Amino acid sequence: QVQLVESGGGVVQAGGSLRLSCAASGRSLTGFYAMGWFRQAPGKEREFVATISWSASDIVYADSVKGRFIISRDNRKNTMDLEMMDVQPEDAGVYYCASSETTYGPGVGPGQEIPRYWGQGTQVTVSS
Repeated sequence: QVQLVESGGGVVQAGGSLRLSCAASGRSLTGFYAMGWFRQAPGKEREFVATISWSASDIVYADSVKGRFIISRDNRKNTMDLEMMDVQPEDAGVYYCASSETTYGPGVGPGQEIPRYWGQGTQVTVSS
């Protein structure tokens, strides 16, 4: 059973920074799957934030976070991070880590592979 566990959420002041992490376990070749971050604000649908391919050669960001967020991964540690900078109130919500089902994919999200596995989420609250 694949497990994805997010950490690093909390309260951040508007304009501040926060780093989220996702730890993957439960299957072999964990580092060979595309992964991504999604978020859901209260009363809104879950939306795509960023995705990274298994080799980190393909990275895609939502327009709303481009230039402020950085996605990265460490396949030796089976982890993926999201560095959030200049955080804005509209960035608040529950952030979910997601992973693909097939190996060697370019990414998960719009126009790419549908995520197969999800974490439980970590809350990000932005104070003004």
